Amino acid sequence: MQVITFTYDKSSNWYKEELEGCLNWTLVLVTYGRCVYWINEKKQVVEKGQWLLIPSKTPFYGRSVPTQIHEKYVVQFIADPSDELFPLLQLPHYTSRLTGKYELIVDRLRLIHQQWQDKQSYYQTLCEALLKELFVHLHREWDQDTTTTATAQLVEQMKGYIQNHYREHVTKDELAACISRSPNYTAALFRKVTGQTISEFVHATRIKTGIYMLRHSALSVTEISEFIGYNDPSYFYRVFRRLTGLVPTDLVSDRETIRK
Repeated sequence: MQVITFTYDKSSNWYKEELEGCLNWTLVLVTYGRCVYWINEKKQVVEKGQWLLIPSKTPFYGRSVPTQIHEKYVVQFIADPSDELFPLLQLPHYTSRLTGKYELIVDRLRLIHQQWQDKQSYYQTLCEALLKELFVHLHREWDQDTTTTATAQLVEQMKGYIQNHYREHVTKDELAACISRSPNYTAALFRKVTGQTISEFVHATRIKTGIYMLRHSALSVTEISEFIGYNDPSYFYRVFRRLTGLVPTDLVSDRETIRK
C-alpha cells in the first residue's frame, strides 16, 4: 500500500467531488457526527464509528449534513499486488461497516495522521505499515462478522464500566460481574470484538483523557498522571510514548493559555 494523502476533516460545510473517479482508493472513518456520500449515484450516510472504503476510479461526491459538524479521517492510497491478500481490496463496489473495533482503528489512524504531519525520517514507510495493520483488523472483523446484537451489547456494557472506572485498576473479574459471565469468557469476548485486551483498552482510555488534560488544563504532568490512574509518573511517560509516539511534555509546551 502506498499512502498518497491523509487528512483530518472537521467541518459543517465540507464538500468533495470525484465525478470522474479518484485514481486512488479512499478509506474514511467518521469520528464525530455524520456525513453523506453519493457513490455511483447511491446514497450512503456515514456516522461515527463507521468506515467507508471506495475503490479507485469510482465516481462519488460527498458533503456535510447541513448545519451539523462532523469529524473524520480520510486516507487515499494505492493498492499494490501484495494487497491481494485483502479481499476488501478485490471488491468492485464500495463497502461500509460500523466497526466494533472503533478505538483500535481510531488509534491507528491517529498515529498515521501524526506521522503524516511530522514527516520525520521514514514516515511514509511507517504510515504504510500502520495502514496495512489497520486493514488486518478490518478484515478480521469482516471475516468473523458473527457478532450478534446481544454480544455487542455485552461489550458496550464493559466499555461503559471502563469509562466510569478507568482511573482505577479494572480487572476481568469486575467486568465479568458487570455482564454476569465468567472472567475468562469476558476477557476473550472483549478482545474478539474490540481487537484489544482489557488492559490495552484501559490504557488507551486513560491516555485519551491525559492528552486532553495536557493540552487544556493547568495541571502538571505529575498531577495529570495521578488523576488518570498512574501513581508512577515515569510509568505514565512510558505508556504515553508507546501509544502516541510523543512524551507528555510535548503537549504541555504548546497547551492553551489558562486564565486564572
